[in-house]
Amino acid sequence: MFKDCKTGGYNLESTYATGQRLIALILLIAIAYTIAVLAGRNSRKMGLQQYVGRLQELKRYARRHSAFWVGLYGCLWVGAMEFWSDLAIALVRLKPGKLPYFQRGLRAMTLIQSAL
Repeated sequence: MFKDCKTGGYNLESTYATGQRLIALILLIAIAYTIAVLAGRNSRKMGLQQYVGRLQELKRYARRHSAFWVGLYGCLWVGAMEFWSDLAIALVRLKPGKLPYFQRGLRAMTLIQSAL
């Protein structure tokens, strides 16, 4: 019954959840998936996909990453920027010419946070 969820990274059979707990777990997965897809779509509309993942290659017909992927990794990208910001600031002080790129990244981070 849950083979599609099993291949998608969620192994519901190993949770041994039944009844109301199983329904709550499935509902939680559906809500998390929906939030990630909506955040990914908002990031794409705002033109922020280039910060999160690779852009579409010339010979590729389909997008490289789905809205779900962009939404998940947008959140991870923001977390990494917050975690490593002190180191990045120290590096920018060594190379002041890189400041505009760093500022663009910070601007993208605030926009991604607003999309979440």
